[in-house]
Amino acid sequence: MYFDYYYLVLVVPALLLSLFAQILVKSTFAKYSRIRCSRNITGTDAAAFLLKSNGIRDVRIEGVAGSLTDHYDPGSKVLRLSRPVYAQPTIAAVGVAAHETGHAIQHAVSWPPLALRSALVPVANIGSSAGPLLAVAGIVLSFPLLINLGIILFGAGVLFYVVTLPVEFNASARALAILRSNNVLTPEELRGVRKVLTAAALTYVASALTAIMSLVRLVLISRGRRR
Repeated sequence: MYFDYYYLVLVVPALLLSLFAQILVKSTFAKYSRIRCSRNITGTDAAAFLLKSNGIRDVRIEGVAGSLTDHYDPGSKVLRLSRPVYAQPTIAAVGVAAHETGHAIQHAVSWPPLALRSALVPVANIGSSAGPLLAVAGIVLSFPLLINLGIILFGAGVLFYVVTLPVEFNASARALAILRSNNVLTPEELRGVRKVLTAAALTYVASALTAIMSLVRLVLISRGRRR
């Protein structure tokens, strides 16, 4: 009977961190969704203010169904905010909207890491799904070329997760800097926004770590089988 020691040691801890991150971001978002901003600023208001502050006039703001489904679509230049964010004057709504607007700002100034991440999307989608399958097939069939191809493809998917980290961190940093410098929120409210964004950032860290550990596991298994 085969026991996957590498999965237990490398991947399981990363998956547990991912689970913790998901629980933390949902609980933090729920907590600050119950706290209203003193100036009754909604997520839409915050996004519009940040866009205007950066001279961006060609980005639309739309509502989208669901919760935590907020995102910026660079292809159509649309900032989509979920129902708990779009029209709610809460700290969580402002934090999430400001973060997503940070991506619109990155796009407007052609920030290189964002462009790199966008370029990696097609190969990452293929690599994340097909890479491990090819590598495992190569291991089973003792076909080194197939193993290497699978690892390279999966590595491209992992690179996407790694590049995502500075993109997400920078989006939050841009948003917080503008909110702070323009006194949009009180210091206490800004601390709440930071907690919301920090919790969200942990989910990206956990995803990247899971992808990296999965790649390391695949490489170690392939080397063991080759011996």
